[in-house]
Amino acid sequence: MKSLRWFGLCLALASCGSDLAPAELVEGRDLCASCRMPVSDRRFAAQITAPGELPLFFDETGCLGEFVKGRQGKAPAAIAWVADHRTRVWVRADRAVYTRVPTLQTPMNHRLLAHETAASRDADPDSRGGRPVALPEIFGPQGPPHGSES
Repeated sequence: MKSLRWFGLCLALASCGSDLAPAELVEGRDLCASCRMPVSDRRFAAQITAPGELPLFFDETGCLGEFVKGRQGKAPAAIAWVADHRTRVWVRADRAVYTRVPTLQTPMNHRLLAHETAASRDADPDSRGGRPVALPEIFGPQGPPHGSES
């Protein structure tokens, strides 16, 4: 009986954590929570996940930043994710490396790229000619939602 309760507790804890994992994006169907345009290019996409909530998708990091600045402190358990522009892998927004490239065309012209690491950024030809951007410039002083963990 104890092992059955332990299994139930482990299953419950595992399911809670899965709400905070990045959701699967359907390009061209999922809409940006900020500007309502279809998210059409995963290289620029972002999202917010929270326990028990549907994910909020964004067509680029700049839209996510505007959304977060307007809602600081509203969802403490939420986690923001950005797609690594080069690899398209989801990365926690609070751990990503950001670059603004003035000549780059992005969905809403924020001209921001996100990368998992500086090495990924350096390997991405689209990031050439850009300048590093700090989290507060994009997301405000509190940064992007990062859940209860840091």
